[in-house]
Amino acid sequence: MNPLVYCVRLGQRAFTLIELLVVIAIIAILAGMLLPALGRAKETAKRTRCLNNTRQLGLAHVMYGDDQNGLYPPRSGNNRWPTKLQPYYQDIALLRCSSDKRKKNNNSNQGNSPVANVQVEPDQAFRSYIINGWNDYFEMMMGKRFSMNAISGESMRESGITNPSQTIVMGEKKSDSNHFYMDFLEGAGNDVDQIERSRHSATERNSKAGGSVYTFADGSSRYIKYRGVLYPLNLWSVTDLYRTNRAMSN
Repeated sequence: MNPLVYCVRLGQRAFTLIELLVVIAIIAILAGMLLPALGRAKETAKRTRCLNNTRQLGLAHVMYGDDQNGLYPPRSGNNRWPTKLQPYYQDIALLRCSSDKRKKNNNSNQGNSPVANVQVEPDQAFRSYIINGWNDYFEMMMGKRFSMNAISGESMRESGITNPSQTIVMGEKKSDSNHFYMDFLEGAGNDVDQIERSRHSATERNSKAGGSVYTFADGSSRYIKYRGVLYPLNLWSVTDLYRTNRAMSN
């Protein structure tokens, strides 16, 4: 074939500008359809890792109780629960959920040492979780003797939980919270102002569309949507008074 004729035929088969723009538009539409799905898949993977973290921490909590004759870690100002449970979960990386997006800050309990390869103490590690303070139970048991100071050093008894599969031991806390214990009787109540109920799968338009992960007294862990934690029953509570009367509808 004559080379000149061949080049002319090639030129006749080339894309026009309009056709090229149409192809680009189609690719952009497909990308716009796929990116949200990929984002959701990525967040689902993060949620699964976070759920695995809470599952292992929950099992550590159960094993601690088994070794302490049914007593959970005592509440104290020193050597809080991350340190007390650490022999059972070992890797402090489990204390962090990958969806916890707070900025690094060496002055807070995030375990960001300015020196590389420095071992961080569990209580100072980057921590995404908060543990049940059980103070509704202690209030019921101690009556007039109850105060936040009075329960320092006290241990919750495994036998005091009547519905272990529906009683939260540990959940996700707000990123800017340094609280270790979920206390009903502090401020507005930590079930309102310290726990994070929508870390996963929330949207910019609706922050209450998602949920968070929790571990329960029976050692199980699961993802629960925003409203399912405090309504119709408050799953953080042990006593019927707090389990029903403090349920929230929002």
